[in-house]
Amino acid sequence: MAKRVVIAVGGNAILQPKQEPSFETQMENVKKSAEQIAKIEAMDYEIVLTHGNGPQVGNILQQNDMAKQVVPPLPLDACNGESQGFIGYMLEQALKNTLRKNQSSANVATLVTEVEVDRHDPAFDHPTKPVGVFYTEAEAKELKATKGWDMVEDGGRGYRRVVPSPMPLLIHGIDAINHLLEQNIIVIAGGGGGIPVYKTEDGYLRGLEAVIDKDRTGRKLAEQVNAEILVILTDVSNVYINYGQPDQQKLEEVCVKEAQRYLDEGQFAAGSMGPKIEAGIEFAKTGRTAIICSLEEADLALQGKAGTRISYT
Repeated sequence: MAKRVVIAVGGNAILQPKQEPSFETQMENVKKSAEQIAKIEAMDYEIVLTHGNGPQVGNILQQNDMAKQVVPPLPLDACNGESQGFIGYMLEQALKNTLRKNQSSANVATLVTEVEVDRHDPAFDHPTKPVGVFYTEAEAKELKATKGWDMVEDGGRGYRRVVPSPMPLLIHGIDAINHLLEQNIIVIAGGGGGIPVYKTEDGYLRGLEAVIDKDRTGRKLAEQVNAEILVILTDVSNVYINYGQPDQQKLEEVCVKEAQRYLDEGQFAAGSMGPKIEAGIEFAKTGRTAIICSLEEADLALQGKAGTRISYT
């Protein structure tokens, strides 16, 4: 019987830093990703694929800003949906073509996914996630006054809007995802962390201007579809402690307790490896396995030959 795996691909696997953000460039990157994902499908896995969208949604927000005198800008939740659609299109087409080349009988489907959050999550009182373009100090003050945006200075490069990053509570559409998986269909879902929504007192869904961490959504997705394995892809082949120092140490097998200790010690940066370790720990607490590895070694990592594995014991 096929094992079920959720694979979380970073937004930088679709658009690398300093690359021209053209469709053609992103499509070429996606084709390389599809080759690796197809290797995993050939190993008899049912796959749910989720992805980041940081570079892409930032570009959409910039397009909105530049065209605001001509076309009314979209809210952030709608921009997230837009990025899910076009990234899903690229991934779906590249995967279908690769599977056809490999003579696989599997198919691919993309779901624009809403993810429910708590409207009263503490994150809404302390926005921390930078999004969109850079502004001057004067522009930032005007945007704060006219739109109520929270603005912060970002690394000496100017001011950026910051938005809340709440915890995902519930992925919508799980029944559809499970049905598609049972039909030998790779499902692309929860892109960019999903579109943040909340439920009103009378039970209706409403969008929120926020960004959910992609790795946290990947973990929640893996739990809800009862995946045996969560694979979180990154730019390095393994997780390290004391990274970049003479005594850096590669982690290959680590239990929840040990991983939590390293996280509490501040071994993993909040803006990069930290959320991945956090998601891996929470998933491994359910008795299943989380793997953090590079895209190029994902198939080897599933065979226990690469990457960092986090397990309960």
